Amino acid sequence: MTGGDIWLVVGGSSSVARAFALEAAAGGSGVILAGRDRDDLEATAADVRLRTGQPATVLDLDAADVERHDAFVAACWGGATGRRLNVFYAVGSMPDQAEAMRDYRVAERTIAVNFLSVVSLLTRLEPGLRRQGGGTVIVVGSVAGDRGRRKNFVYGSAKAGLHAYLQGLRSHLFEAGVRVVTVKPGFLDTAMTWGLPGLFLVASPEACARASLRAAAKGRDELYYPGFWRLIMAVIRAIPEPLFKRLSI
Repeated sequence: MTGGDIWLVVGGSSSVARAFALEAAAGGSGVILAGRDRDDLEATAADVRLRTGQPATVLDLDAADVERHDAFVAACWGGATGRRLNVFYAVGSMPDQAEAMRDYRVAERTIAVNFLSVVSLLTRLEPGLRRQGGGTVIVVGSVAGDRGRRKNFVYGSAKAGLHAYLQGLRSHLFEAGVRVVTVKPGFLDTAMTWGLPGLFLVASPEACARASLRAAAKGRDELYYPGFWRLIMAVIRAIPEPLFKRLSI
């Protein structure tokens, strides 16, 4: 591969990641799809190549298996030879809150997948991103990280930590010309949210992928998607704690 950009799409089997890979490739970028389901990734890569004519390859990755991240990152840089590497990270796990409270291992896995895996990979990718003097990192967080709520505070706390980490990384990489974008979606029509009670105003993964690319192109630091979630979460954050702890939300 020579010339242009290439996007490392982590969590490539998720619906938003598949949509992002197609959008990025349609814009002229190559794609590296990473995840655990190799058959699914290979099918997506073939679809990308067929639809866009851009190169699309696959790498195996269990995001929570941080001991293997060094080898994975080395393979990423090998696959990006001659191109500027960008990162789209869309790995997530949202267990039932009651289950996470019954079993610490579930809570630990939730934090490992949603927060620690990102820190591990981006720590290893950071030297190369800095050396190449540019590029974009887009990480999918969640509006759940804006305030700890009774119904999903284990998941929300992992996303809150992720958001704080990305704020610091954004500042850290600013002078190197690397852009870091935090995407905070509300409810997306994905496998993770399918069948959950109380969902409303569910958005499509394809629209979120397009909005993420536009936000990066415009130099945005943070994107709520859909945009009305910025207002919703501003209201939720403003509720005084003595009242908030009484609300079943």
